[in-house]
Amino acid sequence: MATRHGGLGLRVDAVLVQAVIAGALSFAHLHDLAAAAGQDGWKAWAYPVSVDLLLVAAWRRLRSEGPSRLAWCWFLIALFASLGANVATAGFLDLDDPPALLRLGVAGWPALAFLGGTLLAHSAPAPTQPTSATSAPATEEPAAEPEPIAAPAPAAEGTPAATEEAPAPSAPAPAPAPAPVPEVLVAHARKVADEYRARTGSPIDTDTLRARLGVPPHLADAIAAHLG
Repeated sequence: MATRHGGLGLRVDAVLVQAVIAGALSFAHLHDLAAAAGQDGWKAWAYPVSVDLLLVAAWRRLRSEGPSRLAWCWFLIALFASLGANVATAGFLDLDDPPALLRLGVAGWPALAFLGGTLLAHSAPAPTQPTSATSAPATEEPAAEPEPIAAPAPAAEGTPAATEEAPAPSAPAPAPAPAPVPEVLVAHARKVADEYRARTGSPIDTDTLRARLGVPPHLADAIAAHLG
């Protein structure tokens, strides 16, 4: 990676190595402090994991959902626990005879870490208000009064007033001629109509004629026009 990407690869590798070293030292300090406070065996190794996980969870909440009081609170608590362990193991405290307050803090840390992790994982983020600007309602302007319509000037004396002649009524349009129908079909339809009149005493209607002949509606209308 360093050969392919040059200086960038060296910088990234140095940062990773520095992070691993710092994490290992902090992990060891937390383990030593827990062991000095009476937590032996696997419990002493679980304390650094608990502190680092709470620190990472709070930081992830800050990065993903923005600043919040809950995330900042638990981030500072985990950071104080990590920094406190680093400072305490530097010779400021007698780890062979730790004070009672340190024992109390180490013993109460699991419940505190459990509460913080649960709140960070299951608490809903604060709803963000939409930033869309709402336009103020426009004030209605009073409608302008209509201008008065000027009256027509009176006709001068001796000038006859122009009278509009009423248009002459138009003649009714002639009825359209029936559509052409084959004579054979007209003769057959006439025979059906005569048979219907002889049987019922009334002229056959268009629907009955269409049903008897089996033709479409427009052709039945044309045949009825020829019969009429």
